[in-house]
Amino acid sequence: MKNLSVRQWFIIISPVSFLVTLGLSFVDEDFIVLLLIISALSLQGLYDMYLSKHTLLRIYPVIGHLRYLMEAIRPEIQQYFIESNINGRPINREFRELVYQRAKGVRDTRPFGTQFEVYRNGYEWVNHSLMPKPVIEHDPRIKFGGKDCRQPYYASPLNISAMSYGALSKNAILALNKGAQMGKFAHNTGEGGLSPYHLKYGGDLIWQIGTGYFGCRDEQGNFNEQLFQEKANKSQVKMIEIKLSQGAKPGHGGILPAIKLTAEIAEIRHVPLGKDVISPPGHSAFSTPKELLYFVKKLRDLSGGKPVGFKLCIGKKSEFLALCKAMLTTKIYPDFITIDGGEGGTGAAPIELTNSVGMPLRDGLVFVHNALIGCGLRKEIRIIASGKAFSAFHIFRLMALGADTINVARAMMLALGCIQSRACNSDKCPTGIATQDARRYNALDVDEKGMRVYRFHQAMIEHLMEFLATAGLQHLSEIKPEHVQQRTNHSEIHHFGELYEFIEENCLLKESCTPKHWLVDWQQADADTWVK
Repeated sequence: MKNLSVRQWFIIISPVSFLVTLGLSFVDEDFIVLLLIISALSLQGLYDMYLSKHTLLRIYPVIGHLRYLMEAIRPEIQQYFIESNINGRPINREFRELVYQRAKGVRDTRPFGTQFEVYRNGYEWVNHSLMPKPVIEHDPRIKFGGKDCRQPYYASPLNISAMSYGALSKNAILALNKGAQMGKFAHNTGEGGLSPYHLKYGGDLIWQIGTGYFGCRDEQGNFNEQLFQEKANKSQVKMIEIKLSQGAKPGHGGILPAIKLTAEIAEIRHVPLGKDVISPPGHSAFSTPKELLYFVKKLRDLSGGKPVGFKLCIGKKSEFLALCKAMLTTKIYPDFITIDGGEGGTGAAPIELTNSVGMPLRDGLVFVHNALIGCGLRKEIRIIASGKAFSAFHIFRLMALGADTINVARAMMLALGCIQSRACNSDKCPTGIATQDARRYNALDVDEKGMRVYRFHQAMIEHLMEFLATAGLQHLSEIKPEHVQQRTNHSEIHHFGELYEFIEENCLLKESCTPKHWLVDWQQADADTWVK
């Protein structure tokens, strides 16, 4: 009995209570009011379970309304985003409400002006133009694919970041992909492999290959060329991403608890049942910077010339510079590099790694952008910034620091209906998103949530282009560091071009031109080894 869900308890108790109270009402008229109350609650519960659009109410009929009641009368207790916009201090539900409203297609304007203290250190904004431009691009596209790519991909500025089937439920994956298909933007599979739920609706996919090579591995866990080629040539797979590290847990392999490992997931990943699925910390298919680039070339060839890149959180600068030297030596370039930040989220990492390892996104993004410029490689390679972005300004800000496109996970989960219960690793997600419990994920309406993902993306792109026009710009490529302003103290303001260093093109190729604080890392970097 203790394993019964709220829905099952309701189905058992509601009719029993109704019949008992009905019998008592015939004996004593005082029970008629109680009968009416129980009848009303029963009808409400039936509506919640079968007709409500809220996943939370489908799983928790009647009592789920308490959450919405509390939300309506006061801010939710201690539900904060850690948003680095203002000195790293927590900001309340402002951005979560923004995502919810845009996903639901309701008005998202705000009364009473800015929600932030504009004289607080760290406040950021974009200066508008007295001659704003008309919006001329309503569906901007960024080309991915360098000189060796035969099947380039034209990506949206905003796409779905890596979240695996296994970490998320099949209904969540279905809804995300349906939204991606409707909006013609990309859906990153995460390292958990290519599932039928990624493929059902035909949304564009970025297939992520992690250290476990899930979906393209042999029995020993090594990379399997034949399996990769078979899946990489599916028409929905538009790009391939090699995951080197993840911001939420850099230097640590992925974990899927055994409690969330179903027979279907085990088959998709080619792993045994009954054990935690643990990805190794590092890859077995390569062990040096040059070998990584040869692996990039191999995947590009096996996939028929699709864009191939890699994802990482920046750690030792000399190791990334070693990759740059390997690119210069081999003339093999990834089509894109995805930069993840140390502030990323996960339900599968020790707290020390989550909080205290990995370079934050903005710093890592600027470093990679500069490194590629300094080596004369920036024009060959696209940069994707993977991190918290809940508004058009957040996208604009990352583009000002060097990103070509943005991947988001948290905002897309919120669009699905995530309430940040932080039960992702327990298999008890109350919204059916991060669980393999069929009683929970079946309550997630794929059509409704897919529409919400689509609407959120559509609203973000619309506001991004309006934001661009307000600044007097017409193309995303015109965004520069000087467009974003930051208050550094009560009386001083600096733009990003002054706050962050941006080095000159090709300056790393001549020691006499190399900035002094780059020199040690550049000299340590070796194309034939990660650590010299």
